[in-house]
Amino acid sequence: MGYKRYAFAVIAGIAAVFALAMHAGFGRAEDGAREAASPSITVYSGRARQLVAPVFESFERETGIRVRVRYGGTAELAALLLEEGDRTPADLFFAQDAGALAAVERAGRFRPLPESLRRTVEPRFVSRASETGGGWVGVTGRARTIVYNTDLVDPAALPQTLEEVLGGEWTGKVGYPPTNASFQAMVSAMRARDGDEKTMQWLRALRASGAKTYANNTETVRAVASGEVAIGLVNHYYALRMLTESPRLPIANHYMGGDDVGSLVNVAGAGVMRRRGGTDATHEASERLIAFMLSEQAQSYFATETFEFPLIAGVEPPAGAPTLERVGAGTIDLGALSDLEGTLRLMSRAGVLP
Repeated sequence: MGYKRYAFAVIAGIAAVFALAMHAGFGRAEDGAREAASPSITVYSGRARQLVAPVFESFERETGIRVRVRYGGTAELAALLLEEGDRTPADLFFAQDAGALAAVERAGRFRPLPESLRRTVEPRFVSRASETGGGWVGVTGRARTIVYNTDLVDPAALPQTLEEVLGGEWTGKVGYPPTNASFQAMVSAMRARDGDEKTMQWLRALRASGAKTYANNTETVRAVASGEVAIGLVNHYYALRMLTESPRLPIANHYMGGDDVGSLVNVAGAGVMRRRGGTDATHEASERLIAFMLSEQAQSYFATETFEFPLIAGVEPPAGAPTLERVGAGTIDLGALSDLEGTLRLMSRAGVLP
């Protein structure tokens, strides 16, 4: 049985026990009335169906709350939410990065989150505006890392900062996916930390060093595994997934740690929408879905199935990954990653985007 089927067989069993207990106390008529009274909510999900649908389905079984999902790219859905304003049908936005969440928050589209949700995760993974206005909360962590070819690279020689990736012994040996949203979020973090001028210099130096570009993180990791390049700038879970399928691949992740932007921990996260037609019942149901995604069972699923870092205490990190405390970059305000348009303009001027 695969990890996904196993994890959610356990969750489904828990839900079934819960359902039996409920049926023991009520007749069929009462159950029908409860089901009819259960609210339904609409989720705009920038997370792919194959990754998160099992979580939504388990939530529906456990609570009786119907979840309608519109899947799409995170940036596309964020733009749609801004266009729709309070006329949106969405009750909840589940995004794959904090930049999109911050953009929607900046437009005033999120409702305030209850303190019980804000305190579920570390403060660095919660919108800093959550206490005074609408905000979002992280659900899983997505760490930047250097994936390296273990046949070609001595771990002791690996870069400890992004500056060390440039030139020298790494000339022509670095791969990266410039059109990937996670790489662009890293560049946004660099802009927020170091300013546009220094970020521009780094991007131009990366290009001048002969670094090779790839379509996405997966292709970058494959290039490292084949020896086409020695190291790659990617998110942590791509190598972990590949090693699960092919344990003999000569690849491993290197977490730079410290507070370097190259060890940024971005989040997939969620916020409850302000919208016309929203009711106390739909708001509460949306908050319950976020709470469910931050429950031990759902966090364990994310760790074993999508290889992302759980954000609540007591859940083990993905197999082959360190604890989140060792990864680093904890002082970067994730809300500062919202200026994607400015990042894309800068990357184009630096020549790393078409």
